[in-house]
Amino acid sequence: MKKDKLLDELLLSWENTYKKGQLTLWIFMALQESKKYVDEIKSFIEEKSNGTITCEEQSLYRSLRKFEVIDVLAYDLQEGNKGPDRKYYYMTDLGQELFDRFVDRNIKLFHSTEIINILKLNK
Repeated sequence: MKKDKLLDELLLSWENTYKKGQLTLWIFMALQESKKYVDEIKSFIEEKSNGTITCEEQSLYRSLRKFEVIDVLAYDLQEGNKGPDRKYYYMTDLGQELFDRFVDRNIKLFHSTEIINILKLNK
């Protein structure tokens, strides 16, 4: 039982480190489908990651502002259900090119037979 507890703790620590680095990828994937406001981005991330990745709204807002400043994301204001207009975020052309290059360099390699075998995905 001690081994299981240790493994759970180690896995949680590794996942927490992993998740911090994944937020950008998940935001960009959310915006591949369509323009989204913060709650929709958050829901997409939590749903598509099967609940393994969650983010606080403040972290999401901080990331979105950072991406606006470097011109990889922008937003349109649209009327919300109630209250002020909502910011609907989308990738700029620069953001789309950045995402495409990231995927080509870092994600597509997971489709190689060698990596699939190492990960033992073809059991």
